[in-house]
Amino acid sequence: MFQVGAIYLVIRALTEGAQGGRTAWLALLFELISIFGGAVTASFSKMHQTHAGYFMAADRRIAIADRMKSVPMGFFSANSLGQVSGVCTTVVGSIESMVPMVLVNILSGLITTAVFTLLLLLWNWRIGLIALAGIAVYLLVISAMEKKSAAIAQDSQKSQTALTEAVLETVQGMSVVKSFNLTGKGDKKLQDALEYHRRSNLQVEHVMTPYTAVQEAVLQIASVAMMAAAVALWIGGSLTLPDALMAVVVSFLVFSQVKLFGMGVSMLRLAGAAIDRTVETEQMPRLDEKGKAVSPQRHDIVLDHVNFSYEAKPILRDVSVTLPDKTTTAIVGPSGSGKTTFCNLVARFWDVDSGSVRIGGTDVRDYTLASLMDQISMVFQNVYLFADTIENNIKFGCPEATHAQVVEAAKKACCDDFISALPEGYDTVIGEGGASLSGGEKQRISIARAMLKDAPIIILDEATANVDPENEDRLQTAIEALTHEKTVLMIAHQLKTVRGADQILVLDGGRIVQQGRHEELIAQSGIYADFVGGRKETAGWKL
Repeated sequence: MFQVGAIYLVIRALTEGAQGGRTAWLALLFELISIFGGAVTASFSKMHQTHAGYFMAADRRIAIADRMKSVPMGFFSANSLGQVSGVCTTVVGSIESMVPMVLVNILSGLITTAVFTLLLLLWNWRIGLIALAGIAVYLLVISAMEKKSAAIAQDSQKSQTALTEAVLETVQGMSVVKSFNLTGKGDKKLQDALEYHRRSNLQVEHVMTPYTAVQEAVLQIASVAMMAAAVALWIGGSLTLPDALMAVVVSFLVFSQVKLFGMGVSMLRLAGAAIDRTVETEQMPRLDEKGKAVSPQRHDIVLDHVNFSYEAKPILRDVSVTLPDKTTTAIVGPSGSGKTTFCNLVARFWDVDSGSVRIGGTDVRDYTLASLMDQISMVFQNVYLFADTIENNIKFGCPEATHAQVVEAAKKACCDDFISALPEGYDTVIGEGGASLSGGEKQRISIARAMLKDAPIIILDEATANVDPENEDRLQTAIEALTHEKTVLMIAHQLKTVRGADQILVLDGGRIVQQGRHEELIAQSGIYADFVGGRKETAGWKL
């Protein structure tokens, strides 16, 4: 407004032949106030805009992460992590940068346009009505464009997510692509995603361009009409020359603010589509968390007529078995027999279709997720370590542990020696996934983590399957220390691990086909005897 006042003062001085520097100094003062005030308000607006965008995105990402903690593991088998990653990165990132800017543009353009239009109506109602009519037609075009864009905005966001998913998959599988010499050939999914993204963006432009052209034409026509009216009114004597010239200047200013408002509204649909994509994550299924915080006195595990299917494919069929407190149960069976699913149902990574899984006499569905996880420590075949210090990785399951407790757990897990040999010892930062460590070292750190948590139930999912022979004995020692006086459920293919179990379950086709101790099962013909015979035969092989 101060800029408009400065322009008006200069126009009046020029047309009326005013002498002296008073007008010039006053116009300069108005201009300086405008520049300084604009800088202050712009800085204030930018800071709050950045702050709002950052925390909006941060809160959304945290909400998605919290939701994922209670999502059944089966969800991630059916829904690519790339989709969730795309929402958390590309989609939420666009919200972070776009939404505050859109809202500022709309609010700023709306207020300034309203003020300009009101002043024009009060100053000269004829010119004000022309401006108002141009704005009304412009808004009608925007409304039509917004409705049209609604049909394609979701597709644009989906293409961004698909591209992120394809890029992640390509990067993670690059070793496979190179090993089969498929560079440039094995990336069809990525090429398709790029093409989909290109096509969806071009579609947006094709839809928007005609409306943009019409918007521009409306504003230009309205601006010319205001100029023509100002000239006609000056010729007719209804306007003075300074007022007529000022009307010409204002015809540019008022519609530049309308454009700002229009740009914000045009982007609002895309921003809304991005927000809708993040809201979709709230539809991720959640395990029922209406349970109670249970601390059982005993830790026996009972599966009672359990049936479980994954995507209509039966995995476990009418499984009933008891794992007594402080005993070790080993599960063996051919690939696909349901061994890992058995363990995952105990940890409630999934819920059973029918029947029940009970720990200490209480159905796992009656526990809160937190209290259930307090009862269980898991050591996986494929260990994941975070890009953090070794100490923090060991403390992951028990954040309040002291350094002395961490070292004690590491010594029991037979990993203190190699940790101490590292340049920064326990403060050594390892790469994401533990890429800088060997398989045996990662397994022992995982065992140390489980030891520090000290849960009464231990689940071992083929923990020694990928370990080199020289580390196998040390890892076995670590496992024995971990499982002492615990209820242990293990999937194992090592004969010496299996034969010491209190009971052995043989799974085949989702059913328990044999059950007993090693001595009992070896005397029976069947899968277990074949398993032991095969292990003994391979143990005698020499190279």
